[in-house]
Amino acid sequence: MTTTTLAVLVPLLPFLGAAAGLLLGRTAPGLVRPLAVLPTLAALVLTALVAVRQGGGRAVEAHTELTPTGSVPIDLALDIDGFAALVAVLVAFVAACVQIYSTGYLRDDPRYPSYAALVSLFTSAMLLVVYSGDLIVLLVGWEVMGICSYFLVGHYWETPEARAASLKAFLVTKLGDVPFLIGLFALGTDAGSFNIPRILATVANGGIGHPTVVALLLLAGVAGKSAQFPLHTWLPDAMAGPTPVSALIHAATMVAAGVYFVARLLPLFEASRAAMVVLAVMAAVTMTGSGLAALAQDDIKRVLAYSTIGQLGYMTGALAVGDRGAAVFHLLSHGAFKALLFLAAGVIIHAAGTNSLAAMSRMGHLRERVPDAYWTMTVALLALAAIPPFSGFFSKESVLGAAEHVASGHTAQAPGAAGWLVLVAGLVTAVLTAAYATRLWLLAFRGRGAEAPDHGRQPLTMTVVLWVLAVPSLAFGGFAYRSLPGWLDGRDLTPTLLTSILGTGLAVVGGLLTYGAWQRTTALAARVPLGAVAAHPEGDAGLVEAEAIASHEPAYGDIAEAPDPADPGRLLLGPLHQHAAAGFHVDAVYSALFVRPVQAGASLVRFLDREVVDTYVRGAAALPRLLGVAVRRAQTGNVQTYVSALLAGTVVLAVAVLLVATGA
Repeated sequence: MTTTTLAVLVPLLPFLGAAAGLLLGRTAPGLVRPLAVLPTLAALVLTALVAVRQGGGRAVEAHTELTPTGSVPIDLALDIDGFAALVAVLVAFVAACVQIYSTGYLRDDPRYPSYAALVSLFTSAMLLVVYSGDLIVLLVGWEVMGICSYFLVGHYWETPEARAASLKAFLVTKLGDVPFLIGLFALGTDAGSFNIPRILATVANGGIGHPTVVALLLLAGVAGKSAQFPLHTWLPDAMAGPTPVSALIHAATMVAAGVYFVARLLPLFEASRAAMVVLAVMAAVTMTGSGLAALAQDDIKRVLAYSTIGQLGYMTGALAVGDRGAAVFHLLSHGAFKALLFLAAGVIIHAAGTNSLAAMSRMGHLRERVPDAYWTMTVALLALAAIPPFSGFFSKESVLGAAEHVASGHTAQAPGAAGWLVLVAGLVTAVLTAAYATRLWLLAFRGRGAEAPDHGRQPLTMTVVLWVLAVPSLAFGGFAYRSLPGWLDGRDLTPTLLTSILGTGLAVVGGLLTYGAWQRTTALAARVPLGAVAAHPEGDAGLVEAEAIASHEPAYGDIAEAPDPADPGRLLLGPLHQHAAAGFHVDAVYSALFVRPVQAGASLVRFLDREVVDTYVRGAAALPRLLGVAVRRAQTGNVQTYVSALLAGTVVLAVAVLLVATGA
């Protein structure tokens, strides 16, 4: 079987699994789990075979005209180079882990068949984005992921939080997709093709008339899809969905699509120095802002959501300094440990039995209760904090090293200002990342919350997945920085001495400061009794989470929740804590600038429609109605009345004729 045939089957198999799952979910429930897991596992095997055959060498290309357009053609095309092959392996690997984990996590959920089918469709769409060599076909996968995220985030649609989060995710990402679509059409028109290799050849020849305009339009869609400032606000609220969905979105699909897109078309962005500076500013603001916000969150999944935003900022920062190898390296490394963090959080949610989904201030005595989650999450948090020799250290240092090379003038593929922005923001974010990772570990596993009732051991499918993901979180970085350059752009990914010392040193400082603050606040709060944690009845983890989201004690994501006095984040952030917990009020700004004016406009239109348009419509109908009433009253059915009216009319006509004749 040829490599092209294998590549075609990769997105096709999960799509067929999704279709079969939706069709047979009610009639043959016993087939739902095999249809969810087996096609995804088969796709994983095929992506590995495609990667081995591609081998980091010449790109695998194939195309056929999809439909005659009369102008710019649309091709059903494949374009698989080294980094596309590796990203596809990541997508299939994380998706397979999520599907296996979900068989235990949502084992009693009545909507599991539709959930599993949507996850398969989500996977298929992302694989289509990765392998596609045509921008319009890529756009199809891009938009299908948006629809899937809407339904999956709103899986617990009975709750207002899930409904609001799914709608917000859809609208915010669509806000970026409108200029993105315009940018795609402008790019295809300039290049005369939507085929990616042809577009890149046109860029190399200087054939794009307005690269800055096109690049900025495309960046709007990237900011929405990859949750970068200022279109990042949907991602923390999207935690209202099931935890495995969060793992899939954050680790391998949806948010990774924007980074991947920029990496594919990086020469286009490099053609505009202004676009590279804008990308660097977006990355710097995203990194630092999300790090501060993560340090103030109480919900464990919101901490991880802001963490994802920040790590994506590192990837866009690497692209801003022109090093897509470092960006993709961190994308691969981050995919493993972020999936592990979310899936371990799902185990913690079940064990903690908290009312506010996963409030760390209410957790307690979890280390002994969930040893698998404890040890694997510890590995993932060390990788997140970029502590050597865990994978996050090598990939994050490749980003900082690339920024340092541009800032120092050793390479000129990006403006020096972009290098300095990414380098300084990356180092500041290293402190913040270690701080909130340490805080999460302390509050989750050494917190003062009351112990929840034991829900029993987790299903084997959940714990095995945690240990499988722990392996690349620990060992991938040390192996990959030597072998990946041949698959990517050939640039050296070895950590540089200066940034390694600075980054690791700052991470250690951030962790130690948080630990010291935790000790101090714990000592001060020792005399403060902490309320008992309300317990959920025994049940499946997914159902526990659904009940937790539905609880209004407090509502999901409510930052006004009674705080734990032993929270070190409050001491570290001081007066900034309240603003950071609210995401620096970006949602409030959007509400004032966009939501309220739109609502006011809608109210005005409703008033005009009701009081003006409806008045004219009612008036136009009133006159015929009155005439009808008059005529109806004349129709009495009395013959004498009709004869009298006829005689009266005759007399009137005779008099009128006589008067006319006399006048004549």
